Amino acid sequence: MTRTAAISLVMTMAATVSGQEPSPPDIATVEPDLVLPEIEIDAAPAPGKRVFWRPPGDPAEVPPLVLYLPVDWSPGKKFPVLCEYAGNGNFKNAIGDISTGRPEGSKLGYGLSGGKGCIWACLPFLNDAGDALAITWWGSPPTHRPDATVAHAKRAVPAVCAAFSGDPDRVILCGFSRGAIACNAIGLHDEEIAKRWRGFFCYSHYDGAREGWPFAGADRASALVRLRRLGNRPQFLCQEGVRSAGVGLDATRKYLAETGLTGDFTFVSTGFRNHNDAWLLRPSPARAAAREWLARVISQ
Repeated sequence: MTRTAAISLVMTMAATVSGQEPSPPDIATVEPDLVLPEIEIDAAPAPGKRVFWRPPGDPAEVPPLVLYLPVDWSPGKKFPVLCEYAGNGNFKNAIGDISTGRPEGSKLGYGLSGGKGCIWACLPFLNDAGDALAITWWGSPPTHRPDATVAHAKRAVPAVCAAFSGDPDRVILCGFSRGAIACNAIGLHDEEIAKRWRGFFCYSHYDGAREGWPFAGADRASALVRLRRLGNRPQFLCQEGVRSAGVGLDATRKYLAETGLTGDFTFVSTGFRNHNDAWLLRPSPARAAAREWLARVISQ
């Protein structure tokens, strides 16, 4: 039995015994075994450091990405690259989960890699002009067009690979909440950008599983056009252990089944109640499953 299947089985057994879905714990009940390195302002990229970095040729007004080189980095070896998009900013819920909407607030890539073996690049969402962060969604209201954010990713990902020995054939796109939706809405926006990714890690929400998000092309017909660009590349789809805004794992499964498309999809509950990417900084069966998935994808 795979670890993913074991997680699903444990959750099913618990629900059967109690007669209802089990109440998942808070992440505060598990001590983190990883601590994000502080960003070093004006520092040059180096192994084990997290810094702001701007692709060559980008003017100063373009927001930088946040770059981390693993502790085992060396220029003579090709490294997989984890590119990440953050959740919406201005978010805080009743149990204390927050999201700043800024690249420096992201945590998925560090939790997945443990700080070793992978370059980690947290990309910004940009306004329409491409000269300021979009703290909520992408582009500028009311249409939230993706053009500037897509164009930035097309520049930034190959620039990171060229400058820091990233393997362009092993780039994984990761995202939390808004960022999870962006894995398809930005990452599969057109044929050019869609080719850049080897796999996708989507935590909490999924493009097309719900209509009504306030960005251009949020309807299911547009989402299906994007999804068709995925092909058989793997996606890890995870969600907190409670349904959120009607778009839990069951809703995502249902949506994907209704599209009639088949693919390499892995579904895992985080096992926690939190809408918070800090769950990956803690040991859990879900993190173990996520790391096994990543190892499989980058070794294919």
